[in-house]
Amino acid sequence: MNIKKRYIALIAFIAIVIGAAGTFTFGLLFFNNTNTGSGLASNDRDLLLELADQQEVLEENMGDMTKVINALTIIKENYVEEVDDNQLIEGAIQGMLQSLDDPYSVYMDKETMEQFNDQIESSFEGIGAEVSMVDGNVTIIAPIKDSPAEKAGLKPNDQILTVDGESVEGLDLYQAVNQIRGEKGSKVTLEIRRPGVEDIITIDITRDSIPLQTVYVEEKEVNDQLIGIIELTSFSENTASEFASELKKLEEKGMDGLVIDVRGNPGGLLPSVEEILKLFVTKDMPYLQIEDPSGKKSRYFSDLETAKDYPVVTLINEGSASASEILAVSLKEAMDYEVIGTTSFGKGTVQQTVSMGDGSTIKITRFKWLSPEGNWIHEEGVKPTIEQDMPDYYYANPVQVKDDPFAFNDSDPNIENIQLMLEGLEYNPGRHDGYFDESTKKAVEAFQEDNELEVTGEVDQSTAEVLQTKLVEKVRSGANDLQLEKAIEVLTK
Repeated sequence: MNIKKRYIALIAFIAIVIGAAGTFTFGLLFFNNTNTGSGLASNDRDLLLELADQQEVLEENMGDMTKVINALTIIKENYVEEVDDNQLIEGAIQGMLQSLDDPYSVYMDKETMEQFNDQIESSFEGIGAEVSMVDGNVTIIAPIKDSPAEKAGLKPNDQILTVDGESVEGLDLYQAVNQIRGEKGSKVTLEIRRPGVEDIITIDITRDSIPLQTVYVEEKEVNDQLIGIIELTSFSENTASEFASELKKLEEKGMDGLVIDVRGNPGGLLPSVEEILKLFVTKDMPYLQIEDPSGKKSRYFSDLETAKDYPVVTLINEGSASASEILAVSLKEAMDYEVIGTTSFGKGTVQQTVSMGDGSTIKITRFKWLSPEGNWIHEEGVKPTIEQDMPDYYYANPVQVKDDPFAFNDSDPNIENIQLMLEGLEYNPGRHDGYFDESTKKAVEAFQEDNELEVTGEVDQSTAEVLQTKLVEKVRSGANDLQLEKAIEVLTK
């Protein structure tokens, strides 16, 4: 064996391990240089213990690294073409993280990290959807409120197959996201696989600026009772303070009941949801538990003495994830508040980022979060106390007109969606089983006439697109929101 090459491979591997601990080393130097007292500060001791643990792990595993070192050496000595050392190291790191089979633990090399930071710092432009890797598929968790993704009809659990005709298979999450993002005004075409839908759906989206607002407030007077509705679209840095401010205004008006709406909220910052929970969960029950890698559980409490003097209901759906689920299950278990809607997404882990020291970063799952009673909802979701679906037309899919328009006497699953859309827009098709009968034809003609389309009684791509647009507008207006109606009914009993 070539000793020099073996030595180089060994040094390269050790560099990977040391790089992972680089942030701890920096922290130690920082605290030592600023410590004005004698001896070690508590932070210094913690960091020394952390470094000692890193060293122990390194020493324990060096014997197991022979196989990795041999693999690097074999590749460099025997591969038919010249191999770049950095390429092998990057591939080794990617492979280690992929072997965890955890979509939330990822590696971003220096170039990917620079692109990610540039896009965040320069603008919030794109389609406006939270995505994750689920079973190897780039999957929509939830479209952001008032975003191009929501307006185009993207839904939770949609799987993105191609971006502008290019397959995303084999890409990691951040590579796929970089393809989907783009400047305001630019267009992107996504091919979508939607659970329960046989055909692949093609959706054209015009990118735009993404709304940064996360707190929306509404008031409703029902039976002489004031009901406050606070919708949270994500948990960002300012969400908790804005929520507290709006809550105080509602309470000063004498609010009789509160709806907290986290439907379609993909989550966000853990401290943000903690600050909100401290406003509701009393000190005798933990609002959250965190389990570390060793299995040790820490319980977190508020200082709140007494509960609110009005009832609270939380709204969730399949697009409610992570921090949204923490909010819902905490209010459910700790305060016995009702949760209405459908079962949430099911993300019960917390991630931390660790710099590798060269501009690259590892985001790794570090903790499990548990409910006040110690339940882990990962991959199961939070179940509502009151199940409530939305009207059928809320779940209608975009219509794909491939060749000839859909016309009288045709039968097709797409026609069932057309009939659902027509019914939702109050054009009675008479049925929604996918058969294009005379009643469906008359409903199509009425819709075309009202929307200044050529009145043919057939559904071509133009009519299908207007149908989709009008239905999305109605859904976004909140009309026939059965889940919200149920929440108000519960609050005003």
